[in-house]
Amino acid sequence: MRCNCLTALLTGVLAIVISFNTFAQQDSVKASETNANPKGYLVGGITFTRFDIGFTRMVDNGSFTLSPANDFLDYKEFKSSTVSFDVLDYGYRFNSNFKVYLAAGLDWTMLRLKRNITIKRNTDVLDYDPESGIEFSKNRFSSFYVHIPLGFQFRTNENANGKRFYFVVSPEVSFLINGKVKQKSEENGKQKFRDDYNFEPVRLGGSVRLGYGWIGLFSKYYFNDMFDSAPQAGLKNMSFGITFGLN
Repeated sequence: MRCNCLTALLTGVLAIVISFNTFAQQDSVKASETNANPKGYLVGGITFTRFDIGFTRMVDNGSFTLSPANDFLDYKEFKSSTVSFDVLDYGYRFNSNFKVYLAAGLDWTMLRLKRNITIKRNTDVLDYDPESGIEFSKNRFSSFYVHIPLGFQFRTNENANGKRFYFVVSPEVSFLINGKVKQKSEENGKQKFRDDYNFEPVRLGGSVRLGYGWIGLFSKYYFNDMFDSAPQAGLKNMSFGITFGLN
């Protein structure tokens, strides 16, 4: 039911923003052609930007060390990653140096678990099946969200090379699509299981970006818990890495 409602909501939002796409682009082009934007102008449309790729970390009540209640989630730090990007972007450029935008995109967080366990589906709290003698060459536990950031972009004037420095801060809200366990073993081959896995259905967070030209660095932190599960209270996550596209 949650996924059906979310799909309907996203379809409606997509239809609305596409209907404004032509207007926003025309307004932007008109303003750039006149080179006189005393009142600012609209920008945006369907896009592919702010492509983030990096590492993810869990923060257990302020510590990077997992507590005994969460030790089963111990993960391989340099194989646990995040990928996200924006596909819709609408905003208002007040002047050459400042813009506010509302975007929408997709976000994946992927944990490579160390232990040979299987996270249970359809449980009231996050739980797992203990090791059964099967050794997984891959045991990935992931979440998939739609995110909606509200960005405040600051940029310098163009330098002699036609490039700028960028600084962007963005609070955001995300809605869970699903969770997934992907395992690989000699005994069972490749297996995939989908469920919400008690991931927080609505995630609140924020990001900071610093870049030059089309490339930069990002960091994200989520303010509410990673899971809607009482034993995991206080377990949050953050990410950091490289971002491509800062316009």
